[in-house]
Amino acid sequence: MTKPNIVFVLADDLAANLVPYMPNVLAMQREGTTFTDYTVTDSLCCPSRASILTGQYPHNTGIIKNHGADGGFRLFHERGQERSTFATDLRKGGYRTAFLGKYLNEYVPRETLAGGRPYVPPGWTEWYGGGNDYANFDYTLNENGKLRRYGSRPQDYLTDVLAAKATSFITTSAAKRIPFLVEISTYTPHHPYTPAPRDANAFAGLKAPRTPAYGRVPVNAPPWLAKHPPLTPALHVQFDRAFRKRVQSVQAIDRMLGSLRSTLTTAGIADETVVIFSSDNGYHLGDHRLNAGKQTAFDTDVNVPLVAAGYGVRAGHVARAPAENIDLRPTFADLAGVEVPAAVDGRSLRQLLAGETPAQWRTAALIEHGDPAADPADPDYQRYSENTPPTYDALRTRSFTYVEYVDGTREYYDRRSDPYQMLNLAGKLDPERITELRAALKGLAECVGAAQCRRAGQAVG
Repeated sequence: MTKPNIVFVLADDLAANLVPYMPNVLAMQREGTTFTDYTVTDSLCCPSRASILTGQYPHNTGIIKNHGADGGFRLFHERGQERSTFATDLRKGGYRTAFLGKYLNEYVPRETLAGGRPYVPPGWTEWYGGGNDYANFDYTLNENGKLRRYGSRPQDYLTDVLAAKATSFITTSAAKRIPFLVEISTYTPHHPYTPAPRDANAFAGLKAPRTPAYGRVPVNAPPWLAKHPPLTPALHVQFDRAFRKRVQSVQAIDRMLGSLRSTLTTAGIADETVVIFSSDNGYHLGDHRLNAGKQTAFDTDVNVPLVAAGYGVRAGHVARAPAENIDLRPTFADLAGVEVPAAVDGRSLRQLLAGETPAQWRTAALIEHGDPAADPADPDYQRYSENTPPTYDALRTRSFTYVEYVDGTREYYDRRSDPYQMLNLAGKLDPERITELRAALKGLAECVGAAQCRRAGQAVG
């Protein structure tokens, strides 16, 4: 086989602090490559997933929210962006493709749109898409244009159902000797953090990590964060319970990864397949005195797991170059031997997977965030949400994070000396450095296409 198979497992809200509880992911790290500086373009579900599908930053997809006039599935569909994704790339390259699970916020399995059958996006040979199924029970899937209802029995647990369908797709594809890509997009560990019944009593007594950032705000914190009150005893209990349920809920994801890799081995195609595991964004629980959530530029929210093993992947390797979720589409295309449009902002990670260093690789990643609380007309408007940061753009390099808020407030964290981002040094930067950082951030926040974004990503050290 000249074209490798691709198995892509994308979890929802899975932060890096859950990986130590996932033995099959740890095995992938030993047997493959781990990216330590992998950053999402926006720590919010739909913008991040749009970037993964298209290989473009949110300022180019136009998807900056989960719902409404500037985000969600409906806008993605109306803009015609489904016609150019990694799925359409690989279909053109002769691949069988399958999607299973969570697609984009606002997607409804039963919706027909312009056709007579429940809608299936272009590019997918097989489609098993869900809607608002975070409970993982009592849900409906659009299965290749037909609706199927699942109940509340243990065997209906959604992650397990997706795993079984992915196994069937892999086995069938292997028998046909046709290269394939399958994406399994779980709803866990997103709130309400529903575990499989067999895991509901596991990890008794486990507590949320008490890192140096837990329950503390940074020195010189920005105004939106500075006045957060100390965490209450009730919040400590709430966070501990939430973390325990999150750990429980990822056990089914981890077992699925192990099972899928075993299926590849049984089918005789493990050496012809690359398995990739990641998350759409991270999550915080009490860090920097924040209630449960995401959307900040802190590493808890934007620096998420990316682990790969199998075909073309160096074993036991740690890749430290800055990578982003916009790089997945060109990576899949590169592996499949197909071209991507010039409008794609990301670059292929294939050389990094092989343990090589690409020439002129980026030094900085871009993070974008549009405040759902900024517009009272927006469905995401939260008047009293003190935990949602204002609109910002940010640079993240291997050594620092620089943030510019819409009101002109800045943050700068030296993560080498301050890995938990507890000392904001923005006020101590000299004017020349601020000018350099602002110019670099502006260049990335306005770049369009691989060539321009490649140059912009190298503009700061």
